[in-house]
Amino acid sequence: MRNVVAIVEYDGILFHGMQVQPGLRTVQGELEQALFLVTQERIRIAAAGRTDAGVHASGQVVSFKTQSYLPATTLLRALNAALPDDIVVKHCADVAAEFHARFSAQSREYRYTILNREAPTALARSFVHHYRKLLNLEEMQKASESLIGTHDFASFARIDPDVSNTIRTVFRAEWCRDGSLIHFDIVANAFLPQMVRGLVGTLIWVGTGKIDACRFQDIMHARDRRLAGPTVPAKGLCFVKANY
Repeated sequence: MRNVVAIVEYDGILFHGMQVQPGLRTVQGELEQALFLVTQERIRIAAAGRTDAGVHASGQVVSFKTQSYLPATTLLRALNAALPDDIVVKHCADVAAEFHARFSAQSREYRYTILNREAPTALARSFVHHYRKLLNLEEMQKASESLIGTHDFASFARIDPDVSNTIRTVFRAEWCRDGSLIHFDIVANAFLPQMVRGLVGTLIWVGTGKIDACRFQDIMHARDRRLAGPTVPAKGLCFVKANY
């Protein structure tokens, strides 16, 4: 039995998230169907990040066991031929038997992108959150520095009965501007449901002067989702990579 890792890119707009759900179109469901068509095996994949509905990925990592003898390069081509246009396998390789896309990952990286200008965009409308009011990146970065380290992020995440531990460790949280685009890059050991989108929604409050960096920190420590900002749209979020 081989253990295979694949790097996957997808446009999340038409998916109900990464994780398989009965009766709904998911990234996992499409990948497993493609694997069946290629190998004639019922294979269950593991993913580094369980992205929500509408969230994209440029470097999602999945792993799976197979008895197929197809070389990794052939498997890559065959999977891409079987997959819909909004999912692409960028890389395939054999890995050690103990490797697991989710449990072997040391950290995950996400990027949230805001189009910060008066006019919306026709070309990138499915991949950015349009926000008209000018944002103060210096203040947003100042507030983001309080995220570094191990904290309870319950104030920014969707309540999920299956998640009992809301403590996570953030290694990096940085804002940068590229013309009218603003990117928020965050790296953590793991993420809570809608955590990044809740963080961005609250940091936008900082960027518009509604709250300052001290109040942002107070909201984080309060562990109360009702105090934080809105959950920004999923379309601006992209899973960039997992680190092993």
